[in-house]
Amino acid sequence: MANKKYVYLFKEGKADMRDLLGGKGANLAEMTNIGLPVPPGLTITTEACNEYYAQGKKWPEGLEEELKEKLTSLEEMAGKKFGDAKNPLLVSVRSGAKFSMPGMMDTILNLGLNEQTCQGMIEATQNERFVLDCYRRFIQMYSNVVLGVDHYKFENVLEAQKEKKGVHYDTELDAEDLRAIVAEYKNVVLRETGKPFPEDPMEQLFGAVTAVFGSWNNQRAIVYRKLNGIPDDLGTAVNVQLMVFGNMGNDCGTGVAFTRNPSTGEKKLYGEYLINAQGEDVVAGIRTPQPISKLEEEMPEIYQQFLDICKLLENHYKNMQDIEFTIERGKLYILQTRHGKRTAPAAIKIAVDMVEEGLIDKKEAILRVEPGQLDQLLHRRIDPNAKFEVIAKGLPASPGAACGQVVFDADEAEKLGQQGVKVVLVRTETTPDDIHGIVEAQGVLTSRGGMTSHAAVVARGMGKPCVCGCEAIKINYEGKYFTVDGVTVKEGDVISIDGATGQVILGEVPMIDPEISGEFQKLLCWADELRTMSVRANADTPEDAARAREFGAEGIGLCRTEHMFMAQDRLPVVQQMILAETLEERNAALEKLLPMQQGDFYGILKAMAGFPVYIRLLDPPLHEFLPNQEELAVEIAELKCTNGDPKVIAEKEELLKKVRQLHEFNPMLGHRGCRLGVTFPEIYAMQVRAIYQATAQLVKEGVDAKPEVMIPLVIHANELRMLREQAVEIAKQVQEETGVTFDIHVGTMIEMPRAAVTADEIAEFADFFSFGTNDLTQTTLGFSRDDAEGKFLQDYLAKKILTDNPFIVLDQGGVGKLVKMGTELGRQANPKLKVGICGEHGGEPSSIAFCHRVGMDYVSCSPFRVPIARLAAAQAAVGGESAVSTK
Repeated sequence: MANKKYVYLFKEGKADMRDLLGGKGANLAEMTNIGLPVPPGLTITTEACNEYYAQGKKWPEGLEEELKEKLTSLEEMAGKKFGDAKNPLLVSVRSGAKFSMPGMMDTILNLGLNEQTCQGMIEATQNERFVLDCYRRFIQMYSNVVLGVDHYKFENVLEAQKEKKGVHYDTELDAEDLRAIVAEYKNVVLRETGKPFPEDPMEQLFGAVTAVFGSWNNQRAIVYRKLNGIPDDLGTAVNVQLMVFGNMGNDCGTGVAFTRNPSTGEKKLYGEYLINAQGEDVVAGIRTPQPISKLEEEMPEIYQQFLDICKLLENHYKNMQDIEFTIERGKLYILQTRHGKRTAPAAIKIAVDMVEEGLIDKKEAILRVEPGQLDQLLHRRIDPNAKFEVIAKGLPASPGAACGQVVFDADEAEKLGQQGVKVVLVRTETTPDDIHGIVEAQGVLTSRGGMTSHAAVVARGMGKPCVCGCEAIKINYEGKYFTVDGVTVKEGDVISIDGATGQVILGEVPMIDPEISGEFQKLLCWADELRTMSVRANADTPEDAARAREFGAEGIGLCRTEHMFMAQDRLPVVQQMILAETLEERNAALEKLLPMQQGDFYGILKAMAGFPVYIRLLDPPLHEFLPNQEELAVEIAELKCTNGDPKVIAEKEELLKKVRQLHEFNPMLGHRGCRLGVTFPEIYAMQVRAIYQATAQLVKEGVDAKPEVMIPLVIHANELRMLREQAVEIAKQVQEETGVTFDIHVGTMIEMPRAAVTADEIAEFADFFSFGTNDLTQTTLGFSRDDAEGKFLQDYLAKKILTDNPFIVLDQGGVGKLVKMGTELGRQANPKLKVGICGEHGGEPSSIAFCHRVGMDYVSCSPFRVPIARLAAAQAAVGGESAVSTK
């Protein structure tokens, strides 16, 4: 291990070393090597972090010596010496994983300060206030990150000093005040840790590097990785960089800017800065910053230089950049660039614009948008015609509208959100520790912070509405309320926020569905040109079918007929059919259901004219259409207690008897699916006749109806053979009766392991296979979904037995093998076999990529996920890592 290289100077790295140097380190190396004004520094590799964990949280052999050696090179470049009393080198220590995780891991600034170096800097700069300000910041950050002392203990000291002086801002404190604060900060450290604050700069550096390694596995980083699908074994790099100071006076400043607007995608510089400040002042929301455009007035030359650098970086990386910069005494430094996080509308607009600008091609544009992000475009917005009471206005930090009960605590937001309660998280400012609450909240409202504050960046990444910097609201955490212009809003009261306008509204407001932009349509058209799989929808009504077509569905991959049976006007007839004692009684009920079903199929086939509609015959067990056994028993008992009508009681008792006869110990594996068709062939016969009579009716009207009959839950070729023969015979009867010809297609759902492993036998009687991966996951894993998700699945995920919920993300190693086997066996026996998927996984991007690799013909998902599936299918066809812009 001693021979391995763990530390690289920036000038030794390259952009393609992201795995080793992390995204930040690779970009710092690239910017250094293309001649940008980057303060020199070094990067400790992700391998060092992984070795640290592999060796039981111990530094790998050779790292300490190598770090000291590279630090000497850094001293030579800077012309300063680490720990020198007269001309000290100060550094920042920052995390930097392969994929950007803003705010999730730890940073320490001004490292290297102690009483001696502090005095040397005061003499060198002749600015005692500036140096002491740096020192108090360093003690606070280092103590929090490395020594584990709570942040607020230092904030209390700072607030007390400001109150004592009668000032509002940190910048109004003088050197004497800051010296008193430094002394008290050190007392806090001694009191809380039992040890004095470390004075040795090398000890400080080693402690900071260890803390950054440790922050890879802090709770907020783990939650963020889980949310964004980032692997846990990548590790983080550590960047040690020469400090430049934005807080030395009014010719200094610091800021964050995006080369395009991360909310809308507009090609215009977007960001914020603060004069006489350090970086954390901007991102932490401690002071409300100025828009970047104002820098043109205050420092026109710096502004122009920054514009030129932004253009150069965007052209170099061919992507929208998120850039951190510092101005030290009139000189501009670039501290970081990375692909900027963006909303879905912005991602789409930027991708389309960059194609039209000639920066990227259509394939690259497709890869630039994360399919899951498209959910944001389906969020509702406030009805512009609605009347409502705006009580405050903040910065429109993340678009979309949200409504919910006010909560002031992230833990409470998480708890209520998981119970299904809609909440809006209201905070003075959010920190990375609040991420779990933001996940469960409908939206976020903060009284401080700007468009690049933590709350804004995280909410945008999640597609949640956010209003920041709403200074008019005054929050009282102890009393659990906030006030604004005489209005008091308590915890539990309902508010609405509009992340597009920054409005805060009292009460609930009406909202409307979103509209799809021209750029979105253009991107999806490009996706359609590139993908090889068709995308269908799961739809059970003509309205759902029409909506699916609006979203670009090319057919229906699953039409569930049982949903039609649940309608109130026909449930009594369905129950009559189920409770029939004789075949004649059952057929009489089925005769009543036939025209109803024919009307259902007529509407759906007409709405999806020209496209295939896979209609699944009745699937759930019959008892699901009957009253609940326990409720019925209670009702009978109550009737008897109140001397109810004996005739009614007798009827209810007869019904209870039938319900008990149909009761099953495990309905999921019981009398359902094609087993109903085997036992009660007349039920499936009625449905098939209704399908083809509707088809004949439409053909006569000149409508291109394309029904395909789907037999559910087969386990044996003989089941399908028998039920197919019945369906084909009925279809031919309808053709003779009506004088209409139409294609006859019968296929099956593969949702039992036996069906997958005997797919070659089943395929002889099937025109298509539709993998029902919801049930196939349950039967392969032996998990009852309701029980697993409610009782133990979270433990499996937390303990990393499973990496994802298998009901959301296809279990490719288990269920996926059955799907692959079933597809290959089926096509060997029947080369014309159409194959697709209609489970929930049909709308999940990584599962769609798997379906592409297996060679499926189509995926089918809910109508609102059709655009996601279209994009994901195109990305799978293009063959690249999706969403390069957002990782």
